[in-house]
Amino acid sequence: MNELASEKIGKLIAKFSIPAIISMLVSSLYNIVDQIFIGQGVGMLGNAATNIAFPVSIICTATALLLGIGSASNYNLETGAGNTERGCEIIGTGLSMLAICGTIIAIVVLVFLDGLLYVFGVTPDVLPYAQDYTGITAFGIPFLILTTGGNHMIRADRSPTYSMVCMLSGAITNTILDPLFIFQFHWGIKGAAWATIIGQILSGSMVILYFAYLRKMKLERRMLLPKVSCLRAILSLGMASCINQIAMAAVQITMNNTLRRFGADSIYGSEIPLACSGVISKVNMVFMAICIGISQGCQPIIGYNYGAKNYARVEETVKKAAFLSVLTGMGFFLCFQIFPRQIIRVFGSGSEIYLHFAERYFRIYMFMTFLNGLHPLSSGFFTSIGQAKLGAIISLTRQVIFLLPLILLFSNMMGIDGVMYAGPIADGAAAIVAIWLAGKELRRMSDM
Repeated sequence: MNELASEKIGKLIAKFSIPAIISMLVSSLYNIVDQIFIGQGVGMLGNAATNIAFPVSIICTATALLLGIGSASNYNLETGAGNTERGCEIIGTGLSMLAICGTIIAIVVLVFLDGLLYVFGVTPDVLPYAQDYTGITAFGIPFLILTTGGNHMIRADRSPTYSMVCMLSGAITNTILDPLFIFQFHWGIKGAAWATIIGQILSGSMVILYFAYLRKMKLERRMLLPKVSCLRAILSLGMASCINQIAMAAVQITMNNTLRRFGADSIYGSEIPLACSGVISKVNMVFMAICIGISQGCQPIIGYNYGAKNYARVEETVKKAAFLSVLTGMGFFLCFQIFPRQIIRVFGSGSEIYLHFAERYFRIYMFMTFLNGLHPLSSGFFTSIGQAKLGAIISLTRQVIFLLPLILLFSNMMGIDGVMYAGPIADGAAAIVAIWLAGKELRRMSDM
């Protein structure tokens, strides 16, 4: 009997979530390590430049999750229902589309680089740093998308440890090369960019190696030819995660432009808010990496058991994952409230006014951290059981329905402080919606 149907839920969550969490943490390390070394070696303008470039990373992640989670979720559902060949055909289509989309996005970024940076909220002082960083990292986009999306499929193939090692190899390479290129070779922000893409190429190559020689699924070469029916199935279940990332990109772009505009009218200026926002968004990635890792680790368990109509195991998985997410959120909430200055100093020094703004931003914007892990868990839950529309609705609630309008409304009412207060209000409202929808579905399962 398949272990997903028989093993203890707690043991399965640990087996699948720990590698997923490590993979997500490692993925976020690409941005965090760059931010730390750039902050120490280049300074505040370098931190602001990586914040300006961040929407490109979010768009790449959105594409990878659309195809990766969509393929993996369908594969879990199909194999749980006994349709193994159909599941493999979906994986083949997903892999091909990862390569195609990665190449297209890289070309678009390189061709329209300056225009994109201005849309993302760059200032004249930050522009040269953003051009250097984004122009180089664009060459690693195909490997970034292949790695992020491919690792979801590797976990669906019951190889979570390989997925973890795949992500670790690239991140460790990046971490080693960053100080070497920035400080030893004196390449500045360009050195951070080269270190990033070398790590991405290594991880992407390991994904290719897995599906070429190490896979467990019966994936044949003919299955790599994209099929419209398979792509339709992928898009239906991957859309929720993709929408969430696209919404994040829209919010990041709006926030950058809002901070630039209202920061110029404040005592902080434009560059300090941009730099602080970039640092705090990267720190928040550590917390969200853990919560998303828990959600992703639970998806094979939920998807398989839902496909096998074993609803009691689905309910148990969701409840235990929710407890872990809230517990994690409480730990990070305390860190953000008690040690904001110590955290910000890891990313480089700055003036007292810079540190003061960062402290306020941390404590206000991240105030609802203890509930934020329930949002990706609920969205992933609905995606895993094939209810893509509800997953998409949950993905939209925080970023588009609540946060984006609140940023625009509050900033016009309160200036730059409005951006900070928009965050916790949007987080609380989104958590209420996620808990209500997930609870309603779990009650329906109990009746079944």
